[in-house]
Amino acid sequence: MCGIVGYVGYRDCTEVLVDALSKLEYRGYDSAGIAVFENEEIKVAKSKGRLADLTAKMEKEGMLHGTSGIGHTRWATHGEPSDRNSHPHGGERVTIVHNGIIENYKSIKDFLLGVGRCFKSDTDTEVIAQLLDYYYDGDPVHTISKVVREIEGSYALGIVFEDFPDTVFAIRRESPLIVGIGENESFIASDVPAILKYTKNYYLLEHDEIAVLSKYSTKIYDLHYRQIEKELKTADWDMDAAEKCGFEHFMLKEIFEQPTAIKTTITPRIVDGLPNLEECGITPEILNGFSNIHVVACELLCTQVW
Repeated sequence: MCGIVGYVGYRDCTEVLVDALSKLEYRGYDSAGIAVFENEEIKVAKSKGRLADLTAKMEKEGMLHGTSGIGHTRWATHGEPSDRNSHPHGGERVTIVHNGIIENYKSIKDFLLGVGRCFKSDTDTEVIAQLLDYYYDGDPVHTISKVVREIEGSYALGIVFEDFPDTVFAIRRESPLIVGIGENESFIASDVPAILKYTKNYYLLEHDEIAVLSKYSTKIYDLHYRQIEKELKTADWDMDAAEKCGFEHFMLKEIFEQPTAIKTTITPRIVDGLPNLEECGITPEILNGFSNIHVVACELLCTQVW
């Protein structure tokens, strides 16, 4: 499951984003990237591999400096692990990070290609970025609301617009996302551990709620642009408990995550209601040649010590 973080405040954004992403490494990932406002321009650094590879790349090519931005660790679902398929993804004026699956990405991509949009990756995520950019009318909340009415699937999105350099936007459906509230700083994250170093105060975003984060305030809207008042929660967990998302132990957490993990694995490989494994080199002709399927699994034995 991908990890998402975002920050706006007074600290060095690159340092915060990389540190926060490191707290989400337990989720698994194959690439990482960040987008930072530097001199009121969105600058992106991303790399296949570990966070250490991203840091090494920035040390070689130039560190990004700013006080607002978004970051991501990717677990590939659309497109092979590579620099080009790593998040963030952007159009001309909008850059995003995404956790989830866009089920109708192909029809949207066909539409965007038809109106002259060019794609730089093989991901379903870039479809969202391009659609946001296509519809952008100068009002980020209005544009986000319009786009999510068209996309189907699950998502948690961290979004930055080039003409709003001190603001981070976020929205979720199905995939988890929280909004952290600090003193003169705000955060988004896929999970509580990412922000515990900086604040224990946070809002839980509900489905299709749009968060608008700035240095001094955070506002949350519904899809009808009405502002929502939410309960500010306080995490009373230590880091170990936070990584377990409140479950007593990791096994229980993983049991409850199984439906999402299965859906995330299967959904992008179903096309028009039928299995499609061509990205793995398995065509319908090859499938028809199989006479047996062997399912290999393992059983985890737990011993209770009394």
